[in-house]
Amino acid sequence: MVTRVVFMGSPDFSVSALRALAGDGVEPHPYQVVGVVTQPDRPSGRGMTLASPPVKLVADELHVPVIQPQKLREPEALQQLQDWHPHLIVVSAFGQILRPQVLDLPEYGCINIHASLLPRWRGAAPIQAAIQAADAQTGITIMKMDPGLDTGPMLRQRAIPIGPQDTGGSLFARLAQLGGDLLLETLPGYLSGKILPQPQPDSGSTYAPMLKKEDGLLDFNRPAAELERQVRAFHPWPGTYLLWQAAPLKIHRAHVVMERNASPGKQLIVDGLPAIGTADGLLAFDELQPAGKKPMPGKAFLTGARDWAQ
Repeated sequence: MVTRVVFMGSPDFSVSALRALAGDGVEPHPYQVVGVVTQPDRPSGRGMTLASPPVKLVADELHVPVIQPQKLREPEALQQLQDWHPHLIVVSAFGQILRPQVLDLPEYGCINIHASLLPRWRGAAPIQAAIQAADAQTGITIMKMDPGLDTGPMLRQRAIPIGPQDTGGSLFARLAQLGGDLLLETLPGYLSGKILPQPQPDSGSTYAPMLKKEDGLLDFNRPAAELERQVRAFHPWPGTYLLWQAAPLKIHRAHVVMERNASPGKQLIVDGLPAIGTADGLLAFDELQPAGKKPMPGKAFLTGARDWAQ
């Protein structure tokens, strides 16, 4: 029997799982994606032109019907879900809470692909949180959803290491691919009853709230090692920055200089690079982006910022 699946997701992270479910040209395929639910088109870029979520673009490519409700509880959206008659709903970074009438709709419930080793880092930004916290590893959890926030019972987990150079972007790409792969490995056993949902551990839960652009402001009263992890975790989004000449100065790459100290916030030049004192050590900037300009190496920045270390 072919399993009828509705897929819910929006960003690039979700694309690998959608392609995996759709078969990506593989025949015969045990799953039929009968519909996709994604976020509405949003204004984007300097021109603020409407841009579709990546999942919508892929669904259109695959000729799968798409709906984009502002809220999933809208009567038209709920009716469409019922009309698709799904056996299963698969969710990946959808961005909306699923209510009981949706959770209970499919025969096999709703399955979520979460980018952490639950119960650690429940919430909207688990990838950034894992890097910021200096976790040695993270991974993917395939879970059966319940009304809580990432609290449902687990089906499968797989861990990957976090490297010292990993950024939010690099980890995002690895976890996105792992999510699609682990989903396809998990579904046959789950649908046949061989894989049973297991409750999450009672201890060890942490929460990673949704990030905003203003969360990227660097606080130099913190140690340099923490700030370096923040720079990596928040690259490429929401990005990190400091205020210089009354404008945001974006920081794309940085490293720690522990051999020297300076008062927090003091601007210096170290080994030909701009640097700032922190609560413990210096943070040197390898790549930055002044307001209205393109990213540039730290040394190139100093040629136009001769007053950096006065």
